[in-house]
Amino acid sequence: MGTYGVAPRRGIAGQQGLQAQPRALIVTIYGLYARDMGGWLSVAALIRLMVDLGIAEPAVRSAVSRLKQHGLVEPHRVGGAAGYALSARGRDILAQGDMRIFGRQQASTSDGWLLVVFSVPEQERAKRHALRSRLGWLGFGTVAAGVWVAPGHLANETANVLAADGLSEYVSLFRAEYLAFGDLRARVRSWWDLDRLEHLYQDFIDATWPVVDHWKAGGAGEPGAAFADYVRVLTAWRRLPFLDPGLPAELVPANWNGARAAEVFEQLGVLLAGPASGHVHAVTGVRPASAAPQVAADSTRGALRARRGAG
Repeated sequence: MGTYGVAPRRGIAGQQGLQAQPRALIVTIYGLYARDMGGWLSVAALIRLMVDLGIAEPAVRSAVSRLKQHGLVEPHRVGGAAGYALSARGRDILAQGDMRIFGRQQASTSDGWLLVVFSVPEQERAKRHALRSRLGWLGFGTVAAGVWVAPGHLANETANVLAADGLSEYVSLFRAEYLAFGDLRARVRSWWDLDRLEHLYQDFIDATWPVVDHWKAGGAGEPGAAFADYVRVLTAWRRLPFLDPGLPAELVPANWNGARAAEVFEQLGVLLAGPASGHVHAVTGVRPASAAPQVAADSTRGALRARRGAG
């Protein structure tokens, strides 16, 4: 495979403001496709796929090197070909992401609440920062200094993640029920920045609707373009479930943009997952053991049904 110095961008998602850093795009590619091909991609194949996304070879090599430094991938040769395989840590991170991106449930009021109370010694500031970041990643809102809240159904995930990250010794977890005082909807808006999340969801909808219309009308008929659009859309989408606590329907604003954004994401999965996977197969010469993108689309539909049922 030759050197790709010039990167012709395929698809239209990049024209709609769905830009992302090369590292984020590579993580999406490994999450969608590499795991079902043994967790390994050759450098040549990765460069070829990233060129479809408008990313030139030097940027790809730099990005994958950073992922290696962060312990997500490891250099590995297969049949004499240089490449990178997912590390155990990389697989764990992607598995955690699957639950959030494709299978996140919406809470019901019967779930109650999960309270985290923590205290970290001053000399361990790095741990305090890591704990706050992790709680935000899990979807917690802030009640007061050292007191965070989330829907009760996140209890098991929270306990597992904090233990795996070595943060559990600083934390106490409680199940709770809101009794008084004040309107719970108003309290929720003070614990989470729902206005910001609404705007982020709306930005996603505005950027992706033209992509939906394009492919519903027949698109370019090119698997490489389908791959580029699907990876860019999924990369834009996958950060949103980590900001959304999945609050009960009665506690979020009417016509919540999160539900509409999920429906747009579902439509694009149905339109693009198949041809995108076919393109990856054509580039790598390896057929996935299972259709990861289709599993993703099916999981998204399941999550949507759960949301509608909860509402």
